[in-house]
Amino acid sequence: MKNRSIKNTIVLAYSGGLDTSAIIPWIKDNYKFNVVAFVANIGQSSSDLENIKEKAIMSGALDCHIADLRNDFVNKYVFPMLKIGAIYEGQYLLGTAIARPLIAKSQVDYAHKINAIGVSHGATGKGNDQVRFESAYAALDSSLIVIAPWREWKFQSREELLEYLRQKNINTTVTQKKIYSRDENIFHISTEGGVLENTWNAPNNDCWVWTKSPHDAPNQSEKIHLKIKKGCVVGVNHKNLSAYECLDKLNTLGSKHSIGRVDIVENRLIGIKSRGCYETPGGTIIYHALRGLEQLILDRDSMYWKNKIALDMSLIIYDGKWFTPMRKSLQQSSEILSNSISGEVVVELYKGSVNILQKKSPNTLYSQEYATFSKDTVYSQLDAQGFIRLFSLSSRIRSLNRQK
Repeated sequence: MKNRSIKNTIVLAYSGGLDTSAIIPWIKDNYKFNVVAFVANIGQSSSDLENIKEKAIMSGALDCHIADLRNDFVNKYVFPMLKIGAIYEGQYLLGTAIARPLIAKSQVDYAHKINAIGVSHGATGKGNDQVRFESAYAALDSSLIVIAPWREWKFQSREELLEYLRQKNINTTVTQKKIYSRDENIFHISTEGGVLENTWNAPNNDCWVWTKSPHDAPNQSEKIHLKIKKGCVVGVNHKNLSAYECLDKLNTLGSKHSIGRVDIVENRLIGIKSRGCYETPGGTIIYHALRGLEQLILDRDSMYWKNKIALDMSLIIYDGKWFTPMRKSLQQSSEILSNSISGEVVVELYKGSVNILQKKSPNTLYSQEYATFSKDTVYSQLDAQGFIRLFSLSSRIRSLNRQK
C-alpha cells in the first residue's frame, strides 16, 4: 500500500495482542471504517513480530504496515531520558511511557501518508496510555478522528474479549490462565494483571519474562567495562557499539544476573493505583553508571539542578507531555550538563545488584590532593574559618537579636 489514499480509514496502533486484535473487527462492525494496522518495531521480541501482518489481516485489517523504529527509539528517546536520569516514583524507569510518543508520532505520520481520517489505540479507560497517545495526537494533528474502543465498547474485561474473538474465529495466544497485560520493547518488558492485582500475592514465575530469579543467577559476580561519551554509552567491554547494540548487549548481561526487576504499586495519572512488574536490565545498568560518573564531574549546584529536572522530566514523560515546550526546555537544559559526562566506568553485577567499582573522567572535579586525609600542600584548613563566619552570618545575627 504505497502512497495510496484510502477513504474512511483508521490507522490502529497494533501490537497483535488481545486488545488490538479485537479492535479491528469492532471498528469495522461499529463504525464501518476500514482499518489499517500500524506496527511499531521498537525492539520487541521477534516472536511478537512473526506473522503479525498475516494476523492483522486475518483479524480484518485492510493492510498492516510495520515501521522499524528501533534506532530512533534508543537514540532519540531512551538515551536522552537516561542522560537526564528520569525515574518515576523512585523506581520505574518509564519503559512503556517513553515509547508512546514515538509510536504516536509515527502512527500519525503514516495516517498522513495514506490520507486516513483517524487513528485508534488499545489503551483502556483506566490507564495512562490513553492520555499519552491522545495528547500526542492532539499536538501533532488535532483534526484526526480518535477512536478509543475501551471507552466505548460493551466489553468489561479481557475475558469477554477472549469470547468475542472466539465468536469471530480470530486466534490469540492469550488464555484465561495467563491473562497478563504485557508491553515489551528493547528497553523493558512490563507485566500487569493476573495474580498481580492482589497485592498480597507474590509475583510468580510467569510475572518475569526476561530476567533470571536472583536464586538462579550466577553465584559469581561479573564485571563489565562501559565507555561513556556525553552521557551515552558507546562501548561495552572495550568494544565500540551503536546505542541500540549497547542496550541489547547490556540487556543480555543484566538479565543473566537478575538486574532491573521492579515490583511496584504506582500512582497512575488518572488517580488509580496499579501494580506492575517491570524488567529493565540494560537500562538499570546504564542509569547507575551515568549517576556514578556524574558524581565525579558535576559540581554541587549542577547536581542539584540535574536531580530537579530529572524529577520534572519523569512527570513529563509519565504524563504523556513529550510534544510540549516544557519537555524541550528540560531536555536542552540536561544536554548542557550531559555534554561533560564522559569517561569510563567498571560495573559489577551480582544477583540483582549493580555496584560501581571504578570510574574515571577527563572532566572530573575530584582531586585526591584536596580530598586526602593525609598531609597536603594545596589546602589551608584555616581558610574554612572565614568561610564559616560568613556562611553562618545570618544565624549569628538572629541569635544576637534574641539575646537583646
